[in-house]
Amino acid sequence: MWVRERLGAERVSERRACQVLGQVRSTQRRERQIPDDEARLVTEMVELATHYGRYGYRRITAMLHLEGWKVNHKRVERLWRQEGLKVPSRQPKRRRLWLNDGSCVRLRAAHKDHVWSYDFVHERTHDGRAFRLLTILDEYTRECLAIEVKRQMNHQDVLDQLAELFVHRGVPEFIRSDNGSEFTAQAVREWLEALGVRTLFIEPGSPWENGYIESFNGKLRDELLNVEIFDTLGEAKVWVERWRRDYNQIRPHSALAYRPPAPEAKLPRSQALNSIPWGGLQMAPGLT
Repeated sequence: MWVRERLGAERVSERRACQVLGQVRSTQRRERQIPDDEARLVTEMVELATHYGRYGYRRITAMLHLEGWKVNHKRVERLWRQEGLKVPSRQPKRRRLWLNDGSCVRLRAAHKDHVWSYDFVHERTHDGRAFRLLTILDEYTRECLAIEVKRQMNHQDVLDQLAELFVHRGVPEFIRSDNGSEFTAQAVREWLEALGVRTLFIEPGSPWENGYIESFNGKLRDELLNVEIFDTLGEAKVWVERWRRDYNQIRPHSALAYRPPAPEAKLPRSQALNSIPWGGLQMAPGLT
C-alpha cells in the first residue's frame, strides 16, 4: 500500500491505512488470480449466448457442462454480467384457474404418456404466404413428439399425425387441447374415444390452462420463428425439424434439472449437432 510505503510500515498499521482509503483489508492480503482458462471460457460462453439468444446464464452453464467445463453458475453469472450479456425480459405470467378448495383445474401428468397436449402455431414464409405448425408435447417428459408443417391443416391432418405417433410411441391416457375446430371435430373425438384416449378441453379464452404447450410454443417462436426467415415451406420444415431435435436431445430444460427431455447419447454439443441429419435446404418445387 502506498500510504504505508510513504509513511513507513512501522508507523501506519494496515488497519489504519485501509480505514483512511476506505478499502477492505482483505484486498491488501490477496491479489485476484485470474484462471488461465478464463479467456477460453468467456469465448465459449459468448458463442453459446450468440447461438442460443434466449438462454440465460443458468442454461448456458448447463450447456458448458455438456462441453466438458467444470464451472459453477456463480462464475458464469459473474462473467455474464462482466460481458454485458442480457436476455429479453419475459411477459408476466397469467393466473391459473383455481377451484374453491385451492386445487388447480388442470390435470397434471404423473408419468410418461399420461397427458399429451397439442396446439397450432401460425407463421408466414418470406413471400407472405401463411402456414401452420401442429405441435404435440408430452407434458410429463416435456418431449416434443412432433411438429407438422403445412400450408393448411384440418381435422384429418390431426388424425393422420396422431395415428403415426400412436403406432410408433403408444397411446396416451389423456390429450389436452383448446376448442379449435380441428380438435373438437366429431371424427377426432370418436376416434380417440374408440382408442380409450380421454380428451381434456380447456375453457374458451383460457390458454393458460394449456400452459405446457403454450410455453413450448413460446419457446418455438422466440428461438426459431422470430429469428429465421423461411423462403419456402420446405425450408421451414427443415429448420423446424432441426430445432425440434435440438430441443429434445440437447437443449437443457430448467424443470428437468437442466437436462434435455430426450437425450439420445451423452455427447458434446458439437458432436451431437453433427450427428443430426440436417439435410439440404434446396427443396423440390412441389414443397413450396
